[in-house]
Amino acid sequence: MSDPYKVLGVSPNASDDEVKTAYRELARKYHPDSYVGNPLSDLAAEKMKEINEAYDTVMSMRRGGQNTSYQSGSAGQSSQFWDIRRLINAGRITEAEELLDGVPRQMRDGEWYFLKGSIQYSRGWMEQAYENFARAVEMNPNNREYQAALGQLQWQRANGRPQNVYHTGSVGGCSLCDVCTTLYCADCCCECMGGDLIRCC
Repeated sequence: MSDPYKVLGVSPNASDDEVKTAYRELARKYHPDSYVGNPLSDLAAEKMKEINEAYDTVMSMRRGGQNTSYQSGSAGQSSQFWDIRRLINAGRITEAEELLDGVPRQMRDGEWYFLKGSIQYSRGWMEQAYENFARAVEMNPNNREYQAALGQLQWQRANGRPQNVYHTGSVGGCSLCDVCTTLYCADCCCECMGGDLIRCC
């Protein structure tokens, strides 16, 4: 790969914020959705791939050698997805979605679908979030974080919870602890009324 700083059009002395700003501008310019049906779509996809790789390389070098490939899970997670998670947790949903949508379609793995679902969940778009969480679990069935997020939406559906109301700024909208706590409380309530969770539900 050529010099990642040159690809992003910034100096090696640029601050992290300057690198991120340059990346976002290039991602907007070469976003694959802008080239649908355009003869330049393949060229734009290649350019977007190069920009993503350059950004990951730069941020990885600055963080001390973190893995630069797009992988699922927290240990091998790319710096790009780490930044998107951080933006979601900070409530900067539009920026997070911009970066996420800049990832070429052929590089969208379980982590991508999980983060997309998290953004939709935070906006209260439960049906879309459910579809993306389900896709993330399908692509990476052993990831507990993905399972917990999907499980919470399945529980809401099964218990007639209103859709498109619950908003959260956190990735996935819940943790495994949230799911367990909810089920534990439901079980306690049912036992108090002389039944058990299975009979009550």
